[in-house]
Amino acid sequence: MLSLGIALLTTIVVAWLIIKRMKPQAVLFAGGIFLLATAILMGYPLLDAKKSTGFVWFDIFKFIEDTFSTRAAGIGLMIMTVGGFAKYMDHIGASRSLVHIAAKPLSLVKSPYILLAVSYIIGQLLNIVIPSAAGLCVLLMATMYPVLVNLGVSRLSAAAVVATTPCLDLGPASGTAVFAAKTAGLDVADYFVNEQIPIAVVTMAAIAASHYFVQRYFDRKEGVEPQELQAVPEQAGEELPPKIYALLPLIPIILVLVFSKLCISSIKMPVVTAMIISVFIAMLMELIRTRNPKDVCKSIQVFFDGMGHLFATVVTLIVAGETFAFGLTKIGAIDMIIQGAQSSGFGAVGVTLVMTLIVAVSAIIMGSGNAPFYSFGALVPDIAKGLSMMPAAMITPMQMAASIARSASPITAAVVAVAGVADVSPVDLVKRTAIPMGVALVVSFLMAVIF
Repeated sequence: MLSLGIALLTTIVVAWLIIKRMKPQAVLFAGGIFLLATAILMGYPLLDAKKSTGFVWFDIFKFIEDTFSTRAAGIGLMIMTVGGFAKYMDHIGASRSLVHIAAKPLSLVKSPYILLAVSYIIGQLLNIVIPSAAGLCVLLMATMYPVLVNLGVSRLSAAAVVATTPCLDLGPASGTAVFAAKTAGLDVADYFVNEQIPIAVVTMAAIAASHYFVQRYFDRKEGVEPQELQAVPEQAGEELPPKIYALLPLIPIILVLVFSKLCISSIKMPVVTAMIISVFIAMLMELIRTRNPKDVCKSIQVFFDGMGHLFATVVTLIVAGETFAFGLTKIGAIDMIIQGAQSSGFGAVGVTLVMTLIVAVSAIIMGSGNAPFYSFGALVPDIAKGLSMMPAAMITPMQMAASIARSASPITAAVVAVAGVADVSPVDLVKRTAIPMGVALVVSFLMAVIF
């Protein structure tokens, strides 16, 4: 109980300091280091012998180094590349071209909040073929977000919708869906069709509707509510590039969709590769348009500067969040929660609710849906057998809860990435995603119980 008490108190302090707008990286690093130091004093090892420095107190900082290395080369590189790509698209005017072309038909939808609801549905459907939460979000920030904002939608409303587009982890390409299907003893396609879709259809409608009301409420509260969508007028003296430039921001998402199970599955197209190809194509088009090799070569610095800005603001926050989550794990708090759920003595629905809530709360605190879901999901077959229920009935709401709650955490990679590109606070962003995600949790659990 001591471990759980320390973890809970530390989490409350960290959350309070972040709400008070202290630098989240510093607060999360401090909280994580404190928890890891406490774990050492309680006799818990931090790293495997192969990864250890040989001195356990140095292992705290070795973990931070290792996390920086893996994240900077993995999800961090993806986020930085998309940020640089977005800056470059703005620099050459491609974003403005896309906005001007898309604005006219979209402005026929006079309510910005209906457009936000529809945008969420589109993004959630794209998540089926683009299963990376952060990858989908940053792609939409380079395409959907500027169009919404230039039509008059507030930045926070548009960012909130984008941040929640991957909140259900649907489809056979989702890692958590594959794990859930295997744990439940089902084929992943059967799990998607029979377990996920009936719940997801109703949950998506509930999220879209809640975005309509929640974003309108916050916009009114902050005095930024637009009356109706308007086509973006061309400003006097504004020189737009050729209309074909409007396709440039769309190239990455086209490449990712074409070279996937949807079309050509024999060729893999990672998000970073798609971004680099797209920048290369954009530079070639700039060279053809301007016929100035020197300026075109110089313009690549815009791309690099955009990458550097997101490393400083986004990647560092992801590493800080993982350090805090690692501390919670090593102090033994997560194991104690698991044991408590197993011995709760509730019935089938009660235990399922407890397990779902534990996964959701852990995902919010840890900034990751995968870590708690894989930890708790592995227990489902034994727990379900003891309660004489089908494993799928328990693990489906847990799998949904893991990804839904992730979109309500200010330290999860997708939310941090969206906030970084939109230049808003992750905490302010989560204020707008929390209610739709709360609605999603309730609806998805009720639908799972019904089905």
